[in-house]
Amino acid sequence: MNIPQSPNPRVVIIGGGFAGLEFAKKLRNKNLQVVLLDKHNYHNFQPLMYQVATGGLEAGSIAYPLRKVIQEYKDFYFRLTSVKEIDPKNQKVIAEIGDLHYDYLVIATGSKTNFFGNKEIERNVMSMKTIPQSLNIRSLILENFEQAVLTKEETDRNALINFVLVGAGPTGVELAGALAEMKKAILQKDYPDLDISKMQINLIQGDGRVLSTMSEKSSAAAEKFLLKLGVQIWKNVRVMNYDGRTVTTNSDLSFETATVIWTAGVKGATVSGLDASTLIKNVERIRVNRFSQVVGYDTIFAIGDVASMETEKYPQGHPMMAQPAMQQGDLLAENLVKMLAKKPMKEFEYNDKGSMATIGRNLAVVDLPHYHFNGVFAWFVWMFVHLFFTHWIQK
Repeated sequence: MNIPQSPNPRVVIIGGGFAGLEFAKKLRNKNLQVVLLDKHNYHNFQPLMYQVATGGLEAGSIAYPLRKVIQEYKDFYFRLTSVKEIDPKNQKVIAEIGDLHYDYLVIATGSKTNFFGNKEIERNVMSMKTIPQSLNIRSLILENFEQAVLTKEETDRNALINFVLVGAGPTGVELAGALAEMKKAILQKDYPDLDISKMQINLIQGDGRVLSTMSEKSSAAAEKFLLKLGVQIWKNVRVMNYDGRTVTTNSDLSFETATVIWTAGVKGATVSGLDASTLIKNVERIRVNRFSQVVGYDTIFAIGDVASMETEKYPQGHPMMAQPAMQQGDLLAENLVKMLAKKPMKEFEYNDKGSMATIGRNLAVVDLPHYHFNGVFAWFVWMFVHLFFTHWIQK
């Protein structure tokens, strides 16, 4: 990888997401050699991915070059590569561009879409975990409308402008709202020879409410906003299959559609090489202790979505969101410095600062530790928080 030797201990970070980047930034000027590996040369701001998919933002607006973040950091290096395997016995990372020895390894590989083992669904649906996938969704939406203009058969035409979103978490809700805004303000102008009123936006949720991880107040408000925008919500419905044309469910309900966007779940994006006992198979997350050390390893750590730190409050691990990831990265940097100085480390305690989701233009729901609110003011709060995150990447 052409990384020079250094008198400082070498810390290798796999992944430049919220966790990996926060950890890297906190190691600035700490007498360590830091090597950041990622399969993309940019940090991807995932909370705004749906805006790229629906044309609200260009891809460059949510991508920030990783090299620009670390360009003034001493003894910091970035390499564009995918990691194939970890060799803990020899303390090596085996990547596509070569092998690299580490003194300390931090796995911050994030998450990937969970299709729950259904290969046909995986083949036929669209996912939205990366910028290229978001751009593919944007292209598919426009291609379907162009094809609908040319299609004489009404059933085929309706299928082309029928959208099914599977999963009513924040991503599904925000994407449904954005599509509804497109229908109301853009598509009827761009395609005057189509009956846009026939366009359907179907949001399918496996349990009894949308935004099930948020408060009941926010969930009810989000559902109300979506229904007002014309989104059809189907609760307590599970998608069983999609063959590229027909969505079948666990009920008599089915959908004829050319576009299914899957936001129904994620799992850890693990790297092979660790002992099998460290992996929680159903969610593919790595077991870590309260110091983010991978169970059974002293010099290997995992943070962010890929890590499962079981506590009394979070027996299934912390939520797979930006805030826990950043907080874990922050504390791990502090603890690593303490470890090198042979000082006691501090156990991780998640500070839940709240969650939020936007539903269309000028509408959002916000859950803070002691307050829940929605509407236009919530949307301004949502805007402020995302502007803050944009500033965080650049500082």
